[in-house]
Amino acid sequence: MKIKLIFTGKTNEAHVAHGLDMYLQRLKHYCKFELMELDDLKQTKNLNQEQVKEKEAHKQLSALATQDKLILLDENGKSLSSRGFAEFIEKEQSNGQYDLAFLIGGPYGFHSSVHARASMKLSFSAFTFPHQLIRIMLAEQLYRAYSIIKNEPYHHD
Repeated sequence: MKIKLIFTGKTNEAHVAHGLDMYLQRLKHYCKFELMELDDLKQTKNLNQEQVKEKEAHKQLSALATQDKLILLDENGKSLSSRGFAEFIEKEQSNGQYDLAFLIGGPYGFHSSVHARASMKLSFSAFTFPHQLIRIMLAEQLYRAYSIIKNEPYHHD
């Protein structure tokens, strides 16, 4: 199983890029992963939010393979503890029939076609976080999940 991290928009803040790289370097010791940063849309000033989401959806869905299990990071998704997330990753890894694709959307959320394609929606909190920051948080939680799975001392209960 490979983990795909798909981000809508480039990581353009230096501190975010640094933090993301730090956790991705750690994560590569545990699993295969692929990072995909989808280009920001151009010339959106004359588009409404639904039109922007629809245009983003074309890029987001085309980044997926047919067999990918799509997980949306969505404020209305399921909340898991770090241990619960580790159990989820371990279960999916043992299944091994598909890759897990975690998708962070754009500023207006996801188009209905992306919601329809998703197998799961995952919420990190009832809070809304900047889309740049949640990238680091996802990478860190994946690293934490693997350290829990491997019974390593990173995570403390």
